[in-house]
Amino acid sequence: MDKMPGWADVLLVPLISLLLAAIISALVILAIGESPMEALSYMVEGALGSTYGWGYTLYYATNFMFTGLAVAIAFHASLFNIGGEGQATLGGLGVALVCLAVPWPHWALALPAAIVGGALFGAAWAFLPAYLQAKRGSHIVITTIMFNYIAFALIIYLLNNGLKPIGQMESSSARFPEGTNLPTLHEILAVVGIPFSKAPPVNISLFLALGAAYGVWLLLWRTPLGYEIRAFGKSEPAGKYAGISSTRIILITMVISGGLAGLLAINTVMGEAERLVNNSVQNAGFIGIAVALMGRSHPIGIVIAALLFGFLVQGGAELAFWTSIPTELIIVIQALVILFTGALDNMVRMPFEAFFTRRRLAKAARAQSAARTPGE
Repeated sequence: MDKMPGWADVLLVPLISLLLAAIISALVILAIGESPMEALSYMVEGALGSTYGWGYTLYYATNFMFTGLAVAIAFHASLFNIGGEGQATLGGLGVALVCLAVPWPHWALALPAAIVGGALFGAAWAFLPAYLQAKRGSHIVITTIMFNYIAFALIIYLLNNGLKPIGQMESSSARFPEGTNLPTLHEILAVVGIPFSKAPPVNISLFLALGAAYGVWLLLWRTPLGYEIRAFGKSEPAGKYAGISSTRIILITMVISGGLAGLLAINTVMGEAERLVNNSVQNAGFIGIAVALMGRSHPIGIVIAALLFGFLVQGGAELAFWTSIPTELIIVIQALVILFTGALDNMVRMPFEAFFTRRRLAKAARAQSAARTPGE
């Protein structure tokens, strides 16, 4: 029996954790001599007060949806994939190779091919650590961290030895053909007469991320494979007893996880930069861990958590621009959110579990007493 209702686990605990993080953040802002209310005002106005701010908030949130989903699906199999940063980086290489390989006439043709390229390269980079754990017993946390740094080094090498056009000083690939340019949210909404700022790079990959969230939900809760992933994650010995192959589940889950992380490159490499550049992921792989934790590894929670972290990144950039508050403070706020929603989750959860347990026991005692009364 669950110790608390589902709504309390999904909504109440994260909200209380977020409130505690906000209170501590306000105290930190006060400690450096600034006004918490003024800081919040700048953040809200900068991230949500205009279509320009919303555009960047949604752009960052798109990245975090992909990496949050990647981490979450691994969580359900009791696997801690910390390699989203490297898998998204290799996904960028796959997207770049596809976009540069053909003079694409239209984005509608280039996008499906780029999706396959990004997902395949991300999945391949996740397959290697998965194989090492399934067959050699190497811990997935250690191997995925190591593969992040290998991915960074590999991209730097390729950008300077082969992908960079001759005579170009910048460490980046050639610009993709014009036919690969994805429609922005400004262009999409203009079709139905809704005005939106041209400047933000938010593009059609936002809808791809939302579609991926729906696909993950379908996979985990509406397919036999999803049931096997969740059963294996709950208890590996019980899963093996039921005939679930641990090697198969580890490999399949990590490949899907890596593929989701690789799709991030559709947004950053194909959608924004329109070429492969160094550090295109910008820590979204690591932030995805916090997004998955806060979203309780559920696609709906991940979408909401991704929007929150998108707000923090965009609002923090505006805060640093208009005030003397350093950008590093936003990293502190993000760390506090991660701390309370992840490391200190039980500090918030246990009092609520005790409350709901007492309430359930009291209700059962009243029902038992009422059932005895007529016969006495």
